[in-house]
Amino acid sequence: MNRCKKNPTHALSLLALCAVVAGAGLFSLEARAQDEVPRPQTQNESLNGGRNFPIGTLRGKFMVTDAPDVELDGRADRLGAGARIRSAQNMLVMPGAIIGQKYLVNYTRDAAGLLREVWILTPEEAVASRESLNKPLLNIWPFTSNDTLNTQ
Repeated sequence: MNRCKKNPTHALSLLALCAVVAGAGLFSLEARAQDEVPRPQTQNESLNGGRNFPIGTLRGKFMVTDAPDVELDGRADRLGAGARIRSAQNMLVMPGAIIGQKYLVNYTRDAAGLLREVWILTPEEAVASRESLNKPLLNIWPFTSNDTLNTQ
């Protein structure tokens, strides 16, 4: 039992509309597999034999005093929840294993201002120039106010 009447002109007009839309270029038939995939922005220290670090990574002198409390550039600081410390061989290091040892590190902070990622540097990575909180290459750092940058 057919309740709908078949209208052959309706099907032809729909087909004609699709042809017009495809001819107008609204549907692209080009292959997009060759387009460049966006890559995360990094500061490339691998040119000196090091690792790639995210944009905004800072450098400092780091020492774990009593996890999660640390000392960064001579000031008390704190590791955030889930913070990762990576050795010069890029292996995870537990904070309790390096208590009292001083390292030159690159680090990032989370939105709360706590340390999120810490990388202990190799001698090759330490040669590359990098901004620090005390001497920023940029004139702003989003997690600190200007009065903390100029205290000496």
